[in-house]
Amino acid sequence: MKPAEINLKFTALQYRIAADFDNEKPDIKVLLFLIGVQELGQGPRKFNKRQKEELMHIANCKLFSQMGFYELEGQDQDGWPHWKLVKTIPNYAILEQEMLIKSLIITYFEENGY
Repeated sequence: MKPAEINLKFTALQYRIAADFDNEKPDIKVLLFLIGVQELGQGPRKFNKRQKEELMHIANCKLFSQMGFYELEGQDQDGWPHWKLVKTIPNYAILEQEMLIKSLIITYFEENGY
């Protein structure tokens, strides 16, 4: 996808999620948090700051696994997924990083029927 298409699809996704949650338009961090909660698979609940950071890490690993950078190793005793870096992620420029994350988020939600 070209950057203009990514931005259009991403904005549409943000508005759909905002409407579904009856909330303001979510930024990338909020979307990563939502993906992390989904991947954890334990339903919505209160999370402390460290857990929220871990959920965003889970989301990043899941998204970058689409490109072969991470593999799921398994789950710990509490059911939290653990990922293994299998390929070094290239250094992208800031704008490239943003477009890549947005496109991976779009793909994630599309593949999960959203």
